[in-house]
Amino acid sequence: MSGGAANGFAAPQTAGESVGAARPQPDVAQVAQAQPAAQAQAPAASAAIAPSSAAADEPIGNVATLTGSATVTRNNISAPLKLQDDIFQNDVLQTSANSTLGVTFNDATTFNLTANARITVDSYIYEDGGTRNGALFDIAKGTVAFVAASVAKTGDMRIATPTATLGIRGTTGLIEVPQGASDNNANNVAIKLYPDADGRVGRIEVNDRSGARLGFLTQGASGFTIRPGAGGRFGAVPLMISPQQALRDQGIVRQVHAAQNVGRQIVSRQRALRQANPNRNNLRNNPRNNPARQPGLQQRNGQQQQGLPQQRGLQNRPGQLQQPGAQRPALQRRALPRERREDRR
Repeated sequence: MSGGAANGFAAPQTAGESVGAARPQPDVAQVAQAQPAAQAQAPAASAAIAPSSAAADEPIGNVATLTGSATVTRNNISAPLKLQDDIFQNDVLQTSANSTLGVTFNDATTFNLTANARITVDSYIYEDGGTRNGALFDIAKGTVAFVAASVAKTGDMRIATPTATLGIRGTTGLIEVPQGASDNNANNVAIKLYPDADGRVGRIEVNDRSGARLGFLTQGASGFTIRPGAGGRFGAVPLMISPQQALRDQGIVRQVHAAQNVGRQIVSRQRALRQANPNRNNLRNNPRNNPARQPGLQQRNGQQQQGLPQQRGLQNRPGQLQQPGAQRPALQRRALPRERREDRR
């Protein structure tokens, strides 16, 4: 979309203030002056996100959709993902070329990774009805769409990128992190806000990595791009979304909304299975629930597969062959006396 849509997101808005053109630097500085209040909330947010070891061992989501191939890196081991696989805290999720991955978390927050994207689940705490929910996701590269759910509405949901940190206040968004995005690279992060599936539009707060406020996104189909400025500081520049980009983005957003619908069902089903099997302790280290341990499991399976013919043979030989073998000596013993009787005759 052209400049009219993009002009509405650059500066703070007071009550009754209409959306206007991109404002000059003083207004951005005015936004930064509001940051101390946000900093006062930061310790509570950090405390809310600090997980217990027991919580870290529990699944926090599941693979909802997958096309092509994607991997999870867990405990420094990389393994392929498949549909319905459990996702845990500290997992690093990555898609291959021509691939997409949809992941839904326990609160229904959903991410859709397009090709060659990578995201880390740095922290995730969610309790239904809780007041200390929180999550931190780190998008290292690629194009990733998300739709926020209960964590963003009842706690603190944040998304980190190489040059900006976002506060998500219940909405749908799309983040683009180009290869090599860094402090001194003009080819930098793009942040876009889109309507939810029901048409509602939330809010994205855009900060630099140190926590200084850069601006807000409050209108659908609007965005910022992060640009380096004087003195090593960053600025949030209104993003011009072309019709072609908007069309592409809408397709990715539809995918993340569809993944959320599927993911809700998968997460509920997997939770019910865990509740029905309360003795399945230490799910994180259970090979059946830990794809990152599948290489070792495959080796064990390989050994089992090598051993299976032996086991099958052993089952056949002791069960079927030994019984005939047991009969043969008996037959021979019975046959010998008959032959001897015939010889004597």
